[in-house]
Amino acid sequence: MRNTIFIVLFSVILVSGSVVPATFADHVSAGSGIGAGLGGVNHPGSWYAGENLKVGDYFKYKVCHAEYKDCTDFWFSMWLEKEVTSGPEDTLRFQILVEDGNKILKGQMEVGKLAPEPMGGTVSDNIMRYTSVYKNSISWLSSFATADADQTGKGPKAFSKVSWGKIANIGGEQVSPIGMETITVPAGEYDTILVGWKSGGVTSHINVVDEFPFPVKASTWVQVTEGSSPQEYRFSLYDYKENVSSNPFDGIVDTEEAKKGSDCITNYEMTKIYQNTNTNSMVVNILYGPEKPRIGCDIEWVLEFKKAFSTDLFENDVHYDILQVNVIDGKTVPVASAANDEGREKFFSTSGKVHTYWTMQGDPGLQKFAVIVYGTGQVYSVPDPAKFGYVIFDINLQSAGSTSGQVVAKSEASIPDWIKNNAGWWSDGMIDDGSFVSGIQWLISNGVMNIPPTEQGTGTGGNVIPDWIKNNAGWWSDGMIPDDAFVSGLQWLISNGIMKIS
Repeated sequence: MRNTIFIVLFSVILVSGSVVPATFADHVSAGSGIGAGLGGVNHPGSWYAGENLKVGDYFKYKVCHAEYKDCTDFWFSMWLEKEVTSGPEDTLRFQILVEDGNKILKGQMEVGKLAPEPMGGTVSDNIMRYTSVYKNSISWLSSFATADADQTGKGPKAFSKVSWGKIANIGGEQVSPIGMETITVPAGEYDTILVGWKSGGVTSHINVVDEFPFPVKASTWVQVTEGSSPQEYRFSLYDYKENVSSNPFDGIVDTEEAKKGSDCITNYEMTKIYQNTNTNSMVVNILYGPEKPRIGCDIEWVLEFKKAFSTDLFENDVHYDILQVNVIDGKTVPVASAANDEGREKFFSTSGKVHTYWTMQGDPGLQKFAVIVYGTGQVYSVPDPAKFGYVIFDINLQSAGSTSGQVVAKSEASIPDWIKNNAGWWSDGMIDDGSFVSGIQWLISNGVMNIPPTEQGTGTGGNVIPDWIKNNAGWWSDGMIPDDAFVSGLQWLISNGIMKIS
């Protein structure tokens, strides 16, 4: 037997010229209508956010929100592990799995029993931005409908009720049940009740189920005074299970855990690049940090797409990507894509303002990056190529685990063959000590050479280099001793403070 679901549709249909879908019309109370400010459906029962929520429940949603990458979809799964009775208020602890493109994050959050909103201090740091989306979409109706019947304006809401409440930021429009229909989501087929408002000519809606804890579907829109309304959030329930006794996320690898061993920089100033695209189609303000990102760590990006004729005005509906590129025979060839790394073809920004992160892979050293604009236009349209263009710039990538005062690199040495020439010239006296040391110092600091972890010494850098190190360099350049022997000399220079690594 199908579950019975009730749609809370955030739409208000004006009486003048409005059309109520025939599927709904027979179920709307006599004399009701959005223009009259009335609602309610002839269906028994009531609902509140978190209704019938119990330990062992498992939910998987596909969700997006305008405040996170302009409503880019990600997967949000949650499993109710247990009740928590310590603290000022009893809570429910969820284990959370987020799948955002190719990024996988695991964490936990606790929600209130009266309203299933995240409790402060209980949310894992790495999933904070995603639980914020959950609060502002999946659990949003807890603003109106809660288990707390004693609090004014809260408590369970009857489906026959004329209004569930008002939304102040759109002129006080009523959230009201107004009809019924049958819908299908990936988790199943449901009979639904429609409750809603229409604002700015755009219909928004949420689907809820009697005695089911969370809404199962939603599509809502941002209220705007001019132009087309962008999507505020949407979600759909893809899977639901009861009585799950063990953590379904055990065995799933958190891709962010690898960063902990990379000694990622967390305190930094953003590097700024303000430049016209190569076609002068628009101005792109690029801020990224840290200045020298490490392999395996995130680069933080803030992008602003501005009109070429006035940098006070933003470009809207921008299709774009962040690329790592090579320039070969005068041609720019992409070698990595931030969008592709998230499993997407490209990115889209409604507002022209972007705040995102990209985990760095590949080789250390000075690398070329590009912010490319494919064009402008609605999210699912082919972008207008009139605004095509790109900005190319360099970023100095560091080896994973490089730190100030300490060299942390791969477990095995990695030395380009051409450095043997430099070592031979130094051994033969064609390069002085200072030039050779400073050159090797730069190569290690910038990730061109990798050597095993070595503690930085406290010397002044002016000490005499032992002859055995120079002899080793000559023998190594002639292939008479292995790489490890040459590397041991470099480690001695570092540990004795003669070679400073940053």
